[in-house]
Amino acid sequence: MSWLVPACAPCAGPAIDVRTATAATTPTAWDAGYAALRVDPAWIEQLYPPAQPGPVWFTTEGPRAAVGVALRELRAAGERGLAPDDYGVDALEHRIGAAMQGTLDPAAVAHADRALSAAVLRFLSDLNAGRVRPEQVEPAFRVPPKRAPFAAVLREAVAGDHLADLIAGAEPAFAQYAQLKRLLAEYRALAARPVPTLPPLASPRAKVVAGDRHAGAAALHDVLVALGDLAPDPAGAVDATYTGKLAEAVQRFQARHGLAEDGILGKETLAALNTPVADRVGQIVLSLERLRWLPDFGAGPLIAINIPSFRLWAFADAHGAGRATLAMPVVVGKAMRSETPVFVGEMRYVEFSPYWNVPPGILRNELLPRLAADPAYLTREDMEVVSTRRDGAALPDASAGVAALHSGEARLRQRPGPRNALGGVKFVLPNTMDIYLHATPERALFDRAQRDFSHGCIRVREPEALASFVLRGRPEWTPAEIEAAMASGVNRSVSLTAPIPVVVFYTTTIADVDGRAQFLRDVYGHDRKLLAELRAAGRAAP
Repeated sequence: MSWLVPACAPCAGPAIDVRTATAATTPTAWDAGYAALRVDPAWIEQLYPPAQPGPVWFTTEGPRAAVGVALRELRAAGERGLAPDDYGVDALEHRIGAAMQGTLDPAAVAHADRALSAAVLRFLSDLNAGRVRPEQVEPAFRVPPKRAPFAAVLREAVAGDHLADLIAGAEPAFAQYAQLKRLLAEYRALAARPVPTLPPLASPRAKVVAGDRHAGAAALHDVLVALGDLAPDPAGAVDATYTGKLAEAVQRFQARHGLAEDGILGKETLAALNTPVADRVGQIVLSLERLRWLPDFGAGPLIAINIPSFRLWAFADAHGAGRATLAMPVVVGKAMRSETPVFVGEMRYVEFSPYWNVPPGILRNELLPRLAADPAYLTREDMEVVSTRRDGAALPDASAGVAALHSGEARLRQRPGPRNALGGVKFVLPNTMDIYLHATPERALFDRAQRDFSHGCIRVREPEALASFVLRGRPEWTPAEIEAAMASGVNRSVSLTAPIPVVVFYTTTIADVDGRAQFLRDVYGHDRKLLAELRAAGRAAP
């Protein structure tokens, strides 16, 4: 039910001391909903200091208007991808209602005041920074924790009747976050309506192409209309033919779901079409959680890579409205073997015609066995063995060099040039994982729908364009100069005018440039990890 603030007698005089009245009572004795909040005691100490221990939400005349606002916003937490059950809203309404009945007990008012403060502070923190610590899901994610001073400003927001503004301001300011909230409302509404389940194909390998007879054509039409990939047919009935119009709508659906955009109805496309809408709602909720983990990057350029999208966006101003200045496909680390980590870094320089210093793991697991089978491999791939001693000299004798590689007295690197695995340019953002962005000679991989093929680094399809973007503060680096440096074979590093933040993030739902939902494969299984962490923390999970 929706609780309405009742009329009440004056609240037991002006001297209710929340600190004293609640000091002898543990949260678990108040109610289970409050106890489950796991509120930082420092927040409560800051909100009720010795110099100002009185109620936040009540005056001697009764509850403030903000009490109703708080309960309404907590009840509507689902609209923001959170859950009212996480804040014990039913228990709060009962406690506040009981405190307002009959002769008022100062202790009851104090307990209700403190319980509501705890719930709202937890809600604000969840909106701002997420419900679980990101490093529990993404071990490489290391950013300073958000420390928004909600406890310091809550009392003033309640007294000044601008609690709703404080809540709205707690959310991330990213345009993508706002778009996902809108999509959450759309898909929750869609989940409340019946959507047909499509019949299976004749066999697991069967495929339906435009012009084929297909018994599920009418149901497919209805599903595509419901999902917004096909306009309703004013002609009415649809016969059992997989028409070109249906194939075009399927192609639009495929584009939004990370599938090969061929318009063919096959096993993977049918599985995506039959995914329950409630599951898509859950993907949006988890994606909103992940966006809350991201720091405020401030004004200025930003480069963002979403791993499940296999896509990079470069923004001239992270705070600016509108579309990205630059967008392109990328190749990321192979699932289960060499996954690209989720992290935030700073691009500091560009290296043209780079050497590829072979990582120890690749050397040990891939190249040393290859060298044993094919001694000419080094020459053919334009590689050299370099001493690990201070002089770093190349070892000219191939057999001695291979022996030194086995003993750890040498390392392997590939010279700049057309065969180099990094292509003509490397974008460096120093980090302990040795992850960077680079070009690649393997251009055909960018045509794949799922692009997890690398050893962890990020390959970009349009390295010349990205170099132009990051070197905009260096006018001497024209497109022609960039192309010449990439093709020169002469190793050269160029510092950026100022570091550019780079965020490598992971969401399986994202809004495209037209604001439509893209639902992507959980390529690394990270959504499953996040669900497990939410449940382990006792938080409501989608």
